[in-house]
Amino acid sequence: MSQAGKTGSWREVGPSTFVLATDKYLLNSGLIIGSERAAVVDTGAGPHHGEAILEAVRTKTPLPLVVINTHSHFDHFFGNAVFAAAGVEEFWAHEKAAADISANGESQRHFVAEVEPEMAAADGGGAALVVPNRTVGAEPVTLELGDRSVELFQLGRGHTDNDLLAGVEHVVFTGDVVEEGADPAFEDAYPAEWVQTLERLARLQHRYDTFVPGHGKPVGIDHVRVQASTMSRAIRIATQARREAPSDTTKAIPIMPYAPGQARELMGRLRPGA
Repeated sequence: MSQAGKTGSWREVGPSTFVLATDKYLLNSGLIIGSERAAVVDTGAGPHHGEAILEAVRTKTPLPLVVINTHSHFDHFFGNAVFAAAGVEEFWAHEKAAADISANGESQRHFVAEVEPEMAAADGGGAALVVPNRTVGAEPVTLELGDRSVELFQLGRGHTDNDLLAGVEHVVFTGDVVEEGADPAFEDAYPAEWVQTLERLARLQHRYDTFVPGHGKPVGIDHVRVQASTMSRAIRIATQARREAPSDTTKAIPIMPYAPGQARELMGRLRPGA
């Protein structure tokens, strides 16, 4: 089995609600089991990844499955074809995620060339690009699983313009809106709006007390608040640096609360027109 096809063990984060960490990309895949069907949150970065996640899912439930993609980055949806081949017909995402996957999914294949060569080469059915065929827009959608339901909703732009959250009882799968164990990724983010989205998420503390990030360990409300305040502080530093030295904002990098690479990405996304 390839490195991309290795997973850890299921961790129960709520009643019949689990999270599985994969070795490569440290992706969290979720599983929510109802009485009639089960929902899988994010399918991995390619066929090996997807097969390992599906195999793990089948150790927990034989029920029909539905897939939820939290956003349009390759490590969260490239495993969709494996689930489609296994009979899954419903693939949910934000409407902008579905549009982005359709338009730009092929261009992301090179990211997995080393660990998912079939996906990178578009070789075989497991490497097909499966675009979500059920979408969520401005209004939340309730996904029925039998005796329980999952609320699919967006709180605003942040890590991308198409982040989708999935809440069930006291647990919410946040995709990369929340990240633990590493700095947030800003490549195509909306930093100022991301802070606002995190603050909105924190205000849902009466509903959720367990927040499952796209990568890293499940966290509580305090982590969400700290991520929001840290990002806000980084934005203030970057904005002040641009005022003081518009031609050389790199002087602010050493005092940013993020590693140099993430700090540069953040500053780039704050430029007018970004």
